[in-house]
Amino acid sequence: MKQQRDSAEFDQAADRDGPRDECGVFGIYAPELDVSRLTYFALYALQHRGQESAGIATSDGTHIITLRDTGLVNQVFDEDNLRGLTGDMAVGHVRYSTTGSSGWENTQPIYRADNHMIALAHNGNLINAVELHAELSDQNVGFRSTSDSEIIAALVSNSSAETLQEAVAEVMPRLKGAFSTVIVNKQMVVGFRDPAGLRPLALGQIGDRYCLASESSAFDIIGAKFLREVEPGELIALTEGGIETQMVCPGQRRAFCVFEHIYFARPDTKLEGELVQQSRGRMGEILWREAPVEADMVVAVPDSGNPSAKGVSRASGIPMDDGLIKNRYVQRTFIQPGQELRKLGLRMKFTPLPEIVEGKRLIVVDDSIVRGNTTMQIVGMLRDAGAAEVHLRISAPPIRHTCHYGIDMSSHEQMIAYGRSVEEVAHELGADSLAYISLEGIYEAIRGERGTHCDACFTGEYPLADTDLAQGKFALEQLAG
Repeated sequence: MKQQRDSAEFDQAADRDGPRDECGVFGIYAPELDVSRLTYFALYALQHRGQESAGIATSDGTHIITLRDTGLVNQVFDEDNLRGLTGDMAVGHVRYSTTGSSGWENTQPIYRADNHMIALAHNGNLINAVELHAELSDQNVGFRSTSDSEIIAALVSNSSAETLQEAVAEVMPRLKGAFSTVIVNKQMVVGFRDPAGLRPLALGQIGDRYCLASESSAFDIIGAKFLREVEPGELIALTEGGIETQMVCPGQRRAFCVFEHIYFARPDTKLEGELVQQSRGRMGEILWREAPVEADMVVAVPDSGNPSAKGVSRASGIPMDDGLIKNRYVQRTFIQPGQELRKLGLRMKFTPLPEIVEGKRLIVVDDSIVRGNTTMQIVGMLRDAGAAEVHLRISAPPIRHTCHYGIDMSSHEQMIAYGRSVEEVAHELGADSLAYISLEGIYEAIRGERGTHCDACFTGEYPLADTDLAQGKFALEQLAG
């Protein structure tokens, strides 16, 4: 199914200052259960990871049925089309494009039927996508999309290996970058994670059957139990007999994305043994310890700033109130606001409350700043609402470098912290003061170590060799052009 929408779709999220969500994946083998409906609700729990498109592929042992389209989960699926997705196993996907455009052809799961009939859903970004694409093209392998996810699907589908597990094990060492992936064929669901474990992938149990998801919060909504995280470099097959595991690429330096703790994951998700809500609260407490300031009120930039703002309030004893109200449905419209409404800009998404903030010295807490456009407008709105002072506190260090592993960020030239001191950024934003949490503070908050994480967006220190091979989000489209 491909629903036609106006080419001038409006998505307020396109103007968001912070990093873009990546993708979410889910896989399940459960012949006794309604796998398409369970996948739908799991994707609903993962919607925060991608709002451009959604898709589900089911397998009944003979055929694979795939339904995918642009839009949110509840826009793509309804009772009628879910009823048509019959089968014993399924994989699902929600997408924000990190490689390739947001057109329908790049929606997932991706279906291929070369030597193996498969449907694939992928979260991450390959840094050797161009090289692999050229190699496959030389072998006359065709492509219907411009996403690196289809490169993985093409490699697996064209493998001469006898089983899906063998095909995936053969392909995994050839992939460089981030790839938390689920694949369904006629016999099983296979999930696998890159050797550095850059992007998350978790294993759950529902009854006597098993499932895989980007985040443990997807298990909660369907009544499944979180068992453990898939190990970096591990392959897990969900089959009639249960689960089969294989360590395909062992022993590499772990580099889990620290930004998952800061922003991407849902607050009710567990990452590396820590509940995200609690980690973010500790970030706020550490922010206050590192950068106290005299103030009357703590205000969060909703919703991602809420847990850290509560931490700042707890640690400081300064009361927290809702000085900004978020309109949660602004990003959900495909209707252009028109020129006059566009002039209002961020007021479509956030409304300041003068009765709350007037005359107050505010500590305004947010998760991150990238370009600074949104933050600058928020500071201006709060001042217009009567705030006496605005002190920004950010629960991430300054972002100065591009991510090549599956997070869509601006180029470093567009990042407000690039080439500027903290004082210069504060002046640019119109804030009375600005403080970022330290990198050491982040690792204290998540109870982790630098040696097992990726923090390249803050430090420029990329954990994978050959990261300079990555050629940008639209590299494959440029090749096709």
